[in-house]
Amino acid sequence: MTQENGNRRSGFRRWVLAVLMLSSLARAATNENWRSLFDGKSLGGWVPTAFEGVNGARVEPAFREGRGAIVIAKGTTLSGITWTRGAELARVNYEIALEAMRVEGADFFCGLTFPVGPAACTLIVGGWGGDVVGLSSVDRLDASQNETSREMEFTDGRWYRIRVRVTDGRIEAWIDDTKVVDLTTSGRTIGLRPGDIQKSLPLGISTYMTKAAIRDLRVRRW
Repeated sequence: MTQENGNRRSGFRRWVLAVLMLSSLARAATNENWRSLFDGKSLGGWVPTAFEGVNGARVEPAFREGRGAIVIAKGTTLSGITWTRGAELARVNYEIALEAMRVEGADFFCGLTFPVGPAACTLIVGGWGGDVVGLSSVDRLDASQNETSREMEFTDGRWYRIRVRVTDGRIEAWIDDTKVVDLTTSGRTIGLRPGDIQKSLPLGISTYMTKAAIRDLRVRRW
């Protein structure tokens, strides 16, 4: 091997190492921005939401794959959990992410209620018989009626990655790698559907006649 070839190989190795180091640093910086809202062992700042006929929620530290999860019981109507540390929450320029599983039932297994500036709304995942996704409410129309409404198939016992981003004048949401909401909010009326869902404020996760599991709850500011 000539000295020139050796220098080329050495330079290539240094380049590969530099790329790997930069990639690792980028991942570390991204991970550092996220703040966990669930330690896998206790409800912490979460409490079961005081819905009528609720069966409550509990932590299972070794749920299924061995990781901790919050299991929301199947209620006669709504069940869920509410975050009690509202003063810590951003209201704009933030993201919230979680993983959710429909364990049993045929309606929404994740109704994520989150702040949108001075208002709030709910991302419905699997509503109206199990396949409707959308925001409740936009211009006083719920997730089955406004332009964010779409249908998706969901499978019991499967984890779904759910992420919501709220920025000035915009709400975006993803399920796994699919963008399911991209709504410009300027000039729109954003709010909650009338009724018990108000008890999910300032941040909550609810289900409707459905047992669900929630894990990897986290939030970050932009």
